[in-house]
Amino acid sequence: MSMTKDILIAPSILSADFAKLGEEVRAIDQAGCDWVHVDVMDGHFVPNITIGPGVVAAIRPHTRKVLDVHLMIAPADPFIEAFAQAGSDIVTVHAEAGPHLDRSLQLIRALGKKAGVSLTPQTPESAIAYVLDRVDLILVMTVNPGFGGQAFIPAMVDKIARVRALIGSRPIHLEVDGGVAPDTAGTCAKAGADVLVAGSAVFKSGKYQENIAAIRAAAARG
Repeated sequence: MSMTKDILIAPSILSADFAKLGEEVRAIDQAGCDWVHVDVMDGHFVPNITIGPGVVAAIRPHTRKVLDVHLMIAPADPFIEAFAQAGSDIVTVHAEAGPHLDRSLQLIRALGKKAGVSLTPQTPESAIAYVLDRVDLILVMTVNPGFGGQAFIPAMVDKIARVRALIGSRPIHLEVDGGVAPDTAGTCAKAGADVLVAGSAVFKSGKYQENIAAIRAAAARG
């Protein structure tokens, strides 16, 4: 079964020019992205600080595409409602970020949003086996979260395939984030990913449309 026709490209605005985020969001929208991926970091769960709900609310009017908001924060629960109200379409929490993952996912869905769960490289997919009926998206991190521009961890390819097997026929997106570029997109797609997050590979050299097309083509070949 080939998923390639359904591969979605979600540029990460972590690599955008933060001084003109609205313009950057409009630019990737016009360049043909499918989703807009928003990396939220708290300097606590991950070693970097990025943006909060106010910035999500500020970029919301600039695109009608899906805002795919990835909370790399702990605890996440106290902030889920704020990010939902800011206009997120998908809210993804980390399996490692709190003791009550099932509750966090229920809360996201109760707010009318799609619920995602993310796994950092060292976390086994077994950590999410019992919440599959609560999730709309599983995000496999293929770098250690915290910074853009890191190299793809090859051991994660097998993990993507195992998560795909875990999903089975459920209507759950399998997203990959970290070091995704034309040279890794095909491998990810072949392993079962259907959403690819790319930061530097989209925003480098300012050729957003060409870069998105190159990643999409590489995924299709995979």
